Amino acid sequence: MCTICGCSLGNLKIEGGHGHAHNHDHDHGHDHGHDHDHDHGHAHDHHHHAPDGTHHYGRGPAHAHAPGLSQARMVQIETDIMAKNSEYAQANRQSFNRRGILALNLVSSPGSGKTTLLTATIEALKEELELGVIEGDQQTANDAERIRKTGAPAIQVNTGKGCHLDGHMVGHAFDHLEMAEDGVLFIENVGNLVCPAGFDLGEAHKVVILSVTEGEDKPIKYPDMFHASDVMLLTKTDLLPHLDFDVDKCLDYARRVNPRIKTLMVSAKSGEGMADWLNWIRASRDMFRIGRPAKAAE
Repeated sequence: MCTICGCSLGNLKIEGGHGHAHNHDHDHGHDHGHDHDHDHGHAHDHHHHAPDGTHHYGRGPAHAHAPGLSQARMVQIETDIMAKNSEYAQANRQSFNRRGILALNLVSSPGSGKTTLLTATIEALKEELELGVIEGDQQTANDAERIRKTGAPAIQVNTGKGCHLDGHMVGHAFDHLEMAEDGVLFIENVGNLVCPAGFDLGEAHKVVILSVTEGEDKPIKYPDMFHASDVMLLTKTDLLPHLDFDVDKCLDYARRVNPRIKTLMVSAKSGEGMADWLNWIRASRDMFRIGRPAKAAE
């Protein structure tokens, strides 16, 4: 979590669809550690040694370690951050519901093929669904420009040193996104398998994307992300004949972490599995529309 990663969100920039940018001081509750006790007298526990020699810094109530911070202080900081984010996320969710927009939060490590998959998805669906994209990266508008070439509206959010999107960023970007109602909003998060797991953006589903060029043990190395996701897309499957990647083991690891996770194998290059992915989006939108009146009334 950002109680320990040290990310700074002070240089957030939201770049609109017409090339103009909005700079924001983004310190609403994201004071990551500047109000803490510098009691380097070791209030935290240093007994992190597992029997196999592993230095385990995920023990204790905070499940993390930061020099100079006690576990109790870390829990309090994280609680404050997440409570504020939850307020923004709930406002986003209500806004999406009012406009009939199914929001999908796409999360992965860098280089998983998120943007390539997303452009292929948009090309396949743009004639039948209203689509929009919020792109998250630390710098550049490269991915938003790639999306706009498909004809879909896109807003770029540059987080600066920030390692994830949060509810406030997404809400502000959505305010500037010229997207029709009753559509699907794709939120392409910053490439990171850690912090985005804990930040609700108001989405209906988190979709974690894992490429076969990564290790099959990613689900058990980064369990929070896979536990928080409703769907895992195993991408770049056209490369499997050239790689030493155990698909069955990967799927088993994902289900150990999250027994309810749906897994799909896809290749944006060859088209393998794309029909299943597109059908899942269609079905999710249909379910969202069925449940929308009750949600919108909340």
